[in-house]
Amino acid sequence: MKTIILCGGLGTRLSEETHLKPKPMVEIGGKPILWHIMKVYQQFGINDFFLALGYKGEVIKDYFINYHARQSNLNIELKSGKVQYSDPTSEDWNISLIHTGPSTMTGGRLLRLKSYLKDSGTFMLTYGDGVSDINIKELLNFHKLHGKIATVSAVRPPVRFGELIINGDHVSHFQEKPQAGEGWINGGFFVFEPKIFDFIKDDTTFLEREPLEQLAQHGELMAYKHPGFWQCMDTIRDRDFLEEYLQNGKAPWIKK
Repeated sequence: MKTIILCGGLGTRLSEETHLKPKPMVEIGGKPILWHIMKVYQQFGINDFFLALGYKGEVIKDYFINYHARQSNLNIELKSGKVQYSDPTSEDWNISLIHTGPSTMTGGRLLRLKSYLKDSGTFMLTYGDGVSDINIKELLNFHKLHGKIATVSAVRPPVRFGELIINGDHVSHFQEKPQAGEGWINGGFFVFEPKIFDFIKDDTTFLEREPLEQLAQHGELMAYKHPGFWQCMDTIRDRDFLEEYLQNGKAPWIKK
């Protein structure tokens, strides 16, 4: 099944990193967050990816063009130019890297991939800046059972700060909660039928506005509730938060 990852945004709130690279290439644990997202899908046998490129898309192209060489030991015959790779990578990925415009909006990026997707049936889409321990198999089963055009994964918003309970001047309770206890937000990890393209006008369309709003009004948008781990990477603090999980060996999105 084809999976689209939106990789074209500017990532302005991560400008310390994104002045040199696109947001999906910001690293956690020595690997781009894009790599981690693709690993989430790979764990469920999903290996066919379309990366919708925009801002500094050439950095993502260069990364995957040279991916095998970076991961392997090499034997190079300089005279003939022959290169032998001694250690194959474990990623059995088929990756299509498609330039979708430097300033195209999220819906527009999806629309630019219509020719690749319109005849392929159900497909998935997510953002290039968020990881989760979501069960992709259960998500797909949920989508197939309800028979609607679209499924969005609903997640709990992360709590930015620790919770304090104070009696007088004394802190009686402190808890650094990873997830909020109330409310649901759009966590990406969408599943769509090709009819989604009927709701997207042009490059200026935000997927999260008219298309999803109209689908909801028509009763064609369902929510798969994922109460587990989810974290986007909007800021340096978010990056450091994810890095801490990896350094402690407790990254929920990585299956042991």
